[in-house]
Amino acid sequence: MSGTPLRIGLFGIGLDTYWPQFEGLKERLEGYLATVASKLGRPGVEIVNVGLVDSPQRACAAGRELRRADVDLIFLHVTTYALSSTVLPVVRRAKVPVIVLNLAPEPAIDYAGFNALGDRTKMTGEWLAHCSACPVPEIANVFRRAGIRFHQVTGVLEDDPECWNEIDAWVEAARVAAVMAENRLGLMGHYYSGMLDIYSDTTLQCAVFGTHIEILEVDELADRRRKVGDAQVAARVSEFHEVFDVQDDCPAEELAEAARTAVALDAMVADHQLGSMAYYYKGSGVEENETTLASIILGTSQLTGRGIPVAGEYEVKNVQAMKIMDLLGAGGSFTEYYAMDFTDDVVLMGHDGPGHIAIAEGRTKVRPLKVYHGKVGKGVSVEMAVKHGPVTLLSVIERDGSLALLVAEGESVPGPILEIGNTNSRYRFACGAREFVNRWNAEGPAHHCAVGVGHVGDKLDKLGALLDIEVIRVV
Repeated sequence: MSGTPLRIGLFGIGLDTYWPQFEGLKERLEGYLATVASKLGRPGVEIVNVGLVDSPQRACAAGRELRRADVDLIFLHVTTYALSSTVLPVVRRAKVPVIVLNLAPEPAIDYAGFNALGDRTKMTGEWLAHCSACPVPEIANVFRRAGIRFHQVTGVLEDDPECWNEIDAWVEAARVAAVMAENRLGLMGHYYSGMLDIYSDTTLQCAVFGTHIEILEVDELADRRRKVGDAQVAARVSEFHEVFDVQDDCPAEELAEAARTAVALDAMVADHQLGSMAYYYKGSGVEENETTLASIILGTSQLTGRGIPVAGEYEVKNVQAMKIMDLLGAGGSFTEYYAMDFTDDVVLMGHDGPGHIAIAEGRTKVRPLKVYHGKVGKGVSVEMAVKHGPVTLLSVIERDGSLALLVAEGESVPGPILEIGNTNSRYRFACGAREFVNRWNAEGPAHHCAVGVGHVGDKLDKLGALLDIEVIRVV
C-alpha cells in the first residue's frame, strides 16, 4: 500500500483594500491562519497552506497551487470579510470537497474595550478581525450556484472542544477516504453459491472508493504452502500460543496446517501489497485446496488484527466496511445475526471464520471443529466476543445504482455467548432489540456487517459526505 500522506489544502481570505486602511490587520489574520494550520497538523497529514487569498488574481494562483499539490480536502478559514470572487477560483480549480471554517478569534468581542478605543478607524479594524461570520452566506450562495459541495464548522479558534472535535472528525474521515482510494483489495475464490445478497458490483466499489481489486487464485496460496519449511511452521505454532488462548483439545496436526497456511498467506498478502482481502472456495474434489481453505482462519484472524481485514464468504461489500472501521481505529469484525434474546433485550451477533482479535474481550480462544457448518472441511477456528462497551455497526450497501453506508451505534454487553468456535457477542441498542432488527432490515443491507468498538457514527457521516454517498442512521 502507498505511504502517501493525506494532503489538506488550507487558505484564509481577506480583502486587499483593507491592508493600507487598517494597520496590522493582515498580519493578525495571518496569525489566525497559522493557528489553524498548527491545529490541523498531525502524523500522516501534510498541510498545504497557500496563505491569505485577498484578490481574484491571488485566488487563481492559489487554486493552481492546490491543484498541483493534489490535495484531498480543502479547509477554507474565513478570517474576515472577503469577496466571493476571491474564493470561487480557488476551490473551482482544485475540485475537492471544501470545509468552511467560520471560527471567531474569541468567544465574544470585548465590547467595553472595543468602544473605549476612541478611534473609529481602529474600531473598524478591530471589528474586521472578528467578523468571520460576515461573508459565509455570500460564499455559500456562490458555492450552491456553482454546484460546489461544501460543509461548515462554526465555532471559536481556541478553547472550543466541540468545534475542534468536529474538525478532527473531518480530518479522520478524509484520511479514511484517501487510504481507501489507494487500498488494494484481494479477492480469492468465488461467491458462496446462492447467497444473492452479497453479490457485488465490484466496478461500483472501485468507482466510489477508488479501490484497486486484485484477483487471486486459490492455487497460488496452495503452491505457497508447499514451500513453507518445518521451522517456519513451528515458529508460527509457537506464535499462535502467544497470540491466542489455544484450547487443550486442539490437535497438533491441525495447528500445524493452520500455521503453514498463515505463513503462506502472509507472503501472498505482502507480495500483492494487499490492504484487505475477501475469500471463499468450496475446494471440493481437490484435497490440497480444501486443506488450504480449511486451515485459513487463524492466519486471516491475525491479518485482520493487524489492519488487513479479511472477510469470508467472498463478502466484498463487507470487507470494505471492515477496512473503513479499522482505519477509524474501531476494529471492524465480520458479523451477522446469530439469535435474538428477548429476555435480556439483546441481539446475538457473530460469524464463523476470521475475527478481529485486536478488539476482543480478553484473549481469543482457538477451538477445534469437526465440521465447518455450511462449508467443506474441518480444523481449528476462533471464538471471541467484542470488547464490552460502545460499538458501531457498519454495512456498505448497494442501492439505486450507488453505494450507501448503513450505521448503528449500540453497546457490547457481558453475558453468556455460544461456545461453538465462532465470534459472537451480545449487543444492546437504545431502541430495543426487536425494533433495531426491524429498522436495520428495512434498509435492505446484506446479512453481514462490520462491528467496531466505540461510537464513530459522526466520522462515518463525514466520510459519506466526502464520498458523496448517503449515510443512513438506524437509531
